[in-house]
Amino acid sequence: MNRIAKAFTAIILFCFAVSAQAQNVTHPWQGKRVALFGDSITDPGLGRSWGITQYWGHLQEWLNLDIYNYAVSGKEWDDIPRQLGKLQEEHGQEVDAIVILMGTNDYNMAVPTGQWFTEVDEYILAGTDMQEPATMQLRRRRIPVMDNSTVKGRINIAMSLIKKAYPRCPVVLLTPLHRGWFRVSEGNVQPEESYQNRAGEYLDAYVDAVKEAGNIWSVNVVDLHALSNMNPLYNQEFYYGGENDHLHPGKEGNLRLAKVLYYQFLTIAL
Repeated sequence: MNRIAKAFTAIILFCFAVSAQAQNVTHPWQGKRVALFGDSITDPGLGRSWGITQYWGHLQEWLNLDIYNYAVSGKEWDDIPRQLGKLQEEHGQEVDAIVILMGTNDYNMAVPTGQWFTEVDEYILAGTDMQEPATMQLRRRRIPVMDNSTVKGRINIAMSLIKKAYPRCPVVLLTPLHRGWFRVSEGNVQPEESYQNRAGEYLDAYVDAVKEAGNIWSVNVVDLHALSNMNPLYNQEFYYGGENDHLHPGKEGNLRLAKVLYYQFLTIAL
């Protein structure tokens, strides 16, 4: 019994020690300079017009962030180079992280997702025998598509520019959120995500493109599509903007996103 008591006491002391250490952990993003690229979901104009705090505003408050926000309502992935240019012009290299939430407008405007690479045959010097000199060998090679007419081409263009401009700066891609009906005028009516767009693709394909970009470009991805717990098609309209807007997060939705990102960012070192 004495051995059992000692073991039990040791376990309790260990748990207290772990708990004490956890309380002293500083969030890696505390006080950092964060650039935001994106569309209306991130555009500060939406928060001002609705009188709400957007997800990034909560993070700014909780983590004492310096936010450089270049998101513009209605923009697609092909606007990232312009947003990047504004960041460089106004802040140079003084930035610790770049966060991008983009893609829902590419889906709505029926931009084809496209392909990541083209392939060509090329001769390359190669050798595996340490006793023999290397020789010119014919190999199949893939080359990133740089094409503004497709989503994957747009992402390739954007990420290549970001990597060149900020090679030491972590990049975090956020997947598009689930979306329901959006109707603000007779001309601006956007069906919910159970419908294909005019290119014959579902929203899932655009979400997958962002996730795939994480591996291709070695950048962080936070899958808000899965982790946000927000889907207006299944009795969660309260997270969104109103009766005719199940696309933009409202007060509760932005708070939910901020909470999710706070904990996801704990795993991303700056």
